[in-house]
Amino acid sequence: MTEIPEHLRKRAEEARRKAQAAKGEGDAPAAEAGGGEGGGASADEAPASEAASRIPAHLLERSRAAKAKAGGAGEEAASGGGVTAVATAPPPAAAAAAPVGPPLAAGPGGHTQRLLTVVKSGSIQDVKAVPQDKVHVWPHLLSIEFVAALACTAFLLVFSTFVNAPLLELANPNQTPNPSKAPWYFLGLQELLTMFHPMLAGVMRPGLRLVGLILAPYMDRNPSHKPEDRKFAISTFTIFIMSWAVLVMIGSFFRGPGQNFVFPWNAGLFFDL
Repeated sequence: MTEIPEHLRKRAEEARRKAQAAKGEGDAPAAEAGGGEGGGASADEAPASEAASRIPAHLLERSRAAKAKAGGAGEEAASGGGVTAVATAPPPAAAAAAPVGPPLAAGPGGHTQRLLTVVKSGSIQDVKAVPQDKVHVWPHLLSIEFVAALACTAFLLVFSTFVNAPLLELANPNQTPNPSKAPWYFLGLQELLTMFHPMLAGVMRPGLRLVGLILAPYMDRNPSHKPEDRKFAISTFTIFIMSWAVLVMIGSFFRGPGQNFVFPWNAGLFFDL
């Protein structure tokens, strides 16, 4: 349980003392009036004063008025229909018993208040440092890429030193080789030229594929790194790579003289690896 602040406790005790003082001032005239009428009034005032500490004054006054009205109606019924009814007023003890001051635990303006809980003061902004799974590009990423580039350069230098890779003879403009094939990385584009119009195969289709690859990260904004959650990105990249790989393989191994379709196990291989 949360402790109640000291200023709220003092305010409640002060209101309780004021209510008890007002109740005592209202009970004094009622006791004098009850003593003049007889001992029955003083006996009725004891439970009334005891209940007044727990029940609000306006409810007690309403209950006493209802009891007085019910008592007057009963006397009229007992005396008979020919007797003239006399309006009965509430006894002076009941009227004097109403407290003059505000009800118990009343706040400013007479509004009752109730304390639900007390929230301890504290900082709204959390200043605790939260660990993040992010690192800076420099030096964490660029240093690794620089070391990888140096390793690849050293490997190529050693490989070119021990492995002979001679160039072919000079090209003869009077004798065009048949078939004349582009390097392997352009064989997919050359294969498209054998199937479609040059404008469609050389400009539109490659351009649309490049635009699709550029827009793919904006169409698939899933932050997950799991393959089962990235089906769109994986399927798009797989279709692009597989289609280009199939075109390169057809242009390398299944195209013979005149760029005709041949089977390499029947006509031979018309491509220098």
